[in-house]
Amino acid sequence: MISIIVTLTKYMILLLMLLYTFLCFTVFNKKTEKGRKKALRKQIVLIMFFLMTAFFAMFLQTKEIGMVILFGEITAYVIVVQILYRLVYKKASILLLNNMCMLMSVGIVILSRLNFGLAQRQFLLITAGTGLSLLVPVIVRKVKLLKDLTWLYGGAGICLLAAVLVLAQVSGGAKLSVGMGEGGPTFQLSELVKIIYVFFLAGMLTRDTSFKHVAITTVAAAAHVLILVVSKDLGTAVVFFTAYLVLVYVATKNPLYPLAGLSGGALASVGAYYLFSHVRVRVQAWRDPFYDYKVGGYQIAQALFAICAGGWFGTGLFEGSPTAIPVATQDFAFAAICEELGGIFAICVILVCMSCFLMIVNISMRLSKKFYKLIALGLGAEYAIQVFLTVGGNIKFIPMTGITLPLVSYGGSSMICSIMMFAIIQGLYILRDDEYEQREQEKAQAVRKRNDTIRKTRGYSLNNEEEKSLEEKISEQTEKSLNW
Repeated sequence: MISIIVTLTKYMILLLMLLYTFLCFTVFNKKTEKGRKKALRKQIVLIMFFLMTAFFAMFLQTKEIGMVILFGEITAYVIVVQILYRLVYKKASILLLNNMCMLMSVGIVILSRLNFGLAQRQFLLITAGTGLSLLVPVIVRKVKLLKDLTWLYGGAGICLLAAVLVLAQVSGGAKLSVGMGEGGPTFQLSELVKIIYVFFLAGMLTRDTSFKHVAITTVAAAAHVLILVVSKDLGTAVVFFTAYLVLVYVATKNPLYPLAGLSGGALASVGAYYLFSHVRVRVQAWRDPFYDYKVGGYQIAQALFAICAGGWFGTGLFEGSPTAIPVATQDFAFAAICEELGGIFAICVILVCMSCFLMIVNISMRLSKKFYKLIALGLGAEYAIQVFLTVGGNIKFIPMTGITLPLVSYGGSSMICSIMMFAIIQGLYILRDDEYEQREQEKAQAVRKRNDTIRKTRGYSLNNEEEKSLEEKISEQTEKSLNW
């Protein structure tokens, strides 16, 4: 009987995720603000029902009261976060907030299946990260000093990465995290530097895009990447490199810079293959995971077995064997999702991530100030490449890089910094609305001023049609002046 109910919940979970994903891409097709708000509220209800269905299935399988408690905690978290953002940041992007809550909910569900203790710890990290990030949007919106701290960002980033190189513990062949004493918590400082690094690049490329200045920026960016390469954290190095290419191209509009960067990156990849043994192992495992199945190819082979076992609809929670996948809670969380929740559900997760990326790009394109525009694009590029590297590595599209799926995989530093990144984007979204309101006020003021001038010189006022035509002309001039 329990098996039948779990099977039914499997299809219910899939249906809820499909509906949520559909709303991600159709919410802005609604013609009225009321219609959009209604669609966004539906997403919140779908998140609640997803959590309820998933934890109900897991409780039936385990009979653990802890499942009920964690369900109550994560549900309360979603409700409180939604209320707080609506009270404190009335102009925040609710779609972005909903997507963040959905991805974290998926992560908590799959972690509860794999390791309930880690799921509880992840929830505490989510709560802490959200608490720390609540002030971030107002800082981004109000503190004008951010764009003047360029070299501070660069120096801090290099120093933190150098500290990792010197002090970090070796994990998976790479130096990743710095620990606080034996058995104490560890911090992956490169996650924090991902954010600082984007602020550095944005500040440099806002000041000047001459060849000399781009060369200086390139040297500083290369210093970040080289420290990561020496630390053998090649996955994060790829993330930094991608953000650099995107921002340099957008800031300069010169295709030669990214082409030169890609050529250099290709040569560096070949060099890394011959320099680092663990890179050769990963490439060999990618080419043929069954050649050395018991050693190098075991991880990816188990991930592929899990994906195949899940099929399109999944085995159902606690009906598969995702614990057989090494590092399933971190690097291979996507494969675990594929096995128990199904390939269609996993595709929906990718689409939700894509919705986040498109929203970030949209925010960037609507910002008028170059510094903030570049920050949004840089963070969006980092987010997108992380999703690509994780999913691509799990399905054997590319070699594994050790990058985790943002907001889904287990990891304290990754989770907190991902929440911080989304909070920064929320701040930029609010700033975008502020800029729009300011432009509208300037347009209205210009129309009034022109109308007053005409009244004085000609002795009559503009009618509605003339005023509308004048407003459109002023809008065009405003948009042209905002182009950089």
